Amino acid sequence: MATIEVEIEINSTIDKVWEVVSDIDNEPKFWRGTKEVKNISKEGNTVNREITIAFRDQKCLQQVKIYPKERIEARFTKGIIEGKKTMSVTAKGGKTMLSTYWDIKLTGVMGMFTSMIKNHIKSGTEQAMQSIKEEIER
Repeated sequence: MATIEVEIEINSTIDKVWEVVSDIDNEPKFWRGTKEVKNISKEGNTVNREITIAFRDQKCLQQVKIYPKERIEARFTKGIIEGKKTMSVTAKGGKTMLSTYWDIKLTGVMGMFTSMIKNHIKSGTEQAMQSIKEEIER
């Protein structure tokens, strides 16, 4: 498994940051690696969805659990990626810390390339979080 952790400080309230990151349908706007999101079902704080990732337009199934103003856990349940991506928000004075933690691997024969894609995913995560920060601080 590859673990990746990226954190960024945003000059805004936790409410404003949460408003942007909890709009999970808007994920492709910030995350270049996510090309498309299609919701399949929603029950309470859990959304089952299909996402199309930029890597060879692969489709993955995710179960996303939303814990209001705390974290969003996206578990990959089927597809080329196995594992979880967790985004969390923490108030820090009048600012907010946004953290993203990945614990994933590629499935099947692609598993041998997991370490090679780690830097690519980290770079994409840094870019996405910077875009989120810029959107909020505008």
